[in-house]
Amino acid sequence: MTAHRTRGSQDADDLDVEEALALVRENPGPRPPGRAPAPAPERATAPGERAAAPDRRAHATPWAEARAVAERAGRPGRAGRRAPVSVTLDAALGLTLAAPLTALTDLPSFDTSAMDGWAVAGPGPWDVREEGVLAGRAAHPPLTDGEAVRIATGARVPPDTTAVLRSEHGRTDTAGRLHLDPAHGPRTVAQGQDIRPRGQECRSGDQLLAVGTLVTPAVLGLASAAGYDTLTVVPRPRAEVLVLGDELLTRGLPHDGLIRDALGPMLPPWLRALGADVVSVRRIGDDAEALYEAIASSGAEVVVTTGGTAAGPVDHVHPTLHRLGAELLVDGVGVRPGHPMLLARIHDHQHLVGLPGNPLAAVSGLLTLAEPLLRSLAARPAPEPYTMPLRDAVQGHPRDTRLVPVVLRGDHAVPLHYNGPAMLRGVAAADALAVVLTGGARPDEETELLDLPWASSGIGVCFT
Repeated sequence: MTAHRTRGSQDADDLDVEEALALVRENPGPRPPGRAPAPAPERATAPGERAAAPDRRAHATPWAEARAVAERAGRPGRAGRRAPVSVTLDAALGLTLAAPLTALTDLPSFDTSAMDGWAVAGPGPWDVREEGVLAGRAAHPPLTDGEAVRIATGARVPPDTTAVLRSEHGRTDTAGRLHLDPAHGPRTVAQGQDIRPRGQECRSGDQLLAVGTLVTPAVLGLASAAGYDTLTVVPRPRAEVLVLGDELLTRGLPHDGLIRDALGPMLPPWLRALGADVVSVRRIGDDAEALYEAIASSGAEVVVTTGGTAAGPVDHVHPTLHRLGAELLVDGVGVRPGHPMLLARIHDHQHLVGLPGNPLAAVSGLLTLAEPLLRSLAARPAPEPYTMPLRDAVQGHPRDTRLVPVVLRGDHAVPLHYNGPAMLRGVAAADALAVVLTGGARPDEETELLDLPWASSGIGVCFT
């Protein structure tokens, strides 16, 4: 299995699923119609509480609250707002505008032809000039009534043009005069027909897009058309990945108790898809001092660790955070898989997201804590929540939210098998994760979905 082990006594995500099924078997009473209410909120870890090793399971933060805490952590606060940067258009995709996009010119900046055809003046028929008007050429001499000239789409319309007559709407006689072709077009030409007038889209100085707009390919096109070479944007938050564990191989087949590292290849592109600039990936064994030095020396705004978040003999994340004086914002989340995830503020400019070691549990941590934190740091707009009916029933956990990989088929979401904490086979084929509350979900029940970055319209999906 390409998985990280989750060490220590809180490694029991697999056991918790079995526990949930056992509880259902022991209590098979009918569930009332509709989704069962969520359990009463449990006490969240208090801000400022230092990492230690009590029974954190009893104080897990509810899933929705954990996401809200992560989002707030990335907002401007004690550290102030992150300084905007100026980047070229080809580097701006997926970033957020930090200054309004204001038109630097009229669009279009001159009257242009909307079609291939003839620029005509006055009523027809028209004498056709020999020269034509092409896009990108200097201004053409004015037309007089009864004159026409061939013109290409996007070309500058000559002064005193009445309209543009489309190629398919006109015909020339043997003498070379242009006539309307009533069999295929209008019987008259209207003033301004098929001409894009100067300033039709905007005037110089108009605000085209507001601060906070996500830079999409269409935004890049608009910015270029409006005269921009660079854009002022919120920079990508810098992230560093620390892959923990003595048992991990980077090549070859598992052997002698060693397993392949699944998270080292997966996390950097996933974090980039969430909008981060991954500056480094470091592999660290089960060495408390090496972990301390790696976190203490990191210049990244977000440090992401894998495994070591429980309370076993080689789980060094909590003791290291305590040694660093970090503030635990989330210490365990009521979600399966991924319960032993955490979020800590190391100092005003730096946070740490501690992911469980099991691969699907780590994915849960990415979408629960890393995604809202990175989104806030990058000032990206939150995705609109949405629901779809599930095709099949999904069993709920007795206490916690479940995140279950699904594929979208027509107007339903289809739950996938292979959704255990150590499995990636399900999520590798998935379009989204279904958010299944404690009561579970029946067939055709509307259920919230979390899109995976590459399966949604999310911009900034960049894997290089």
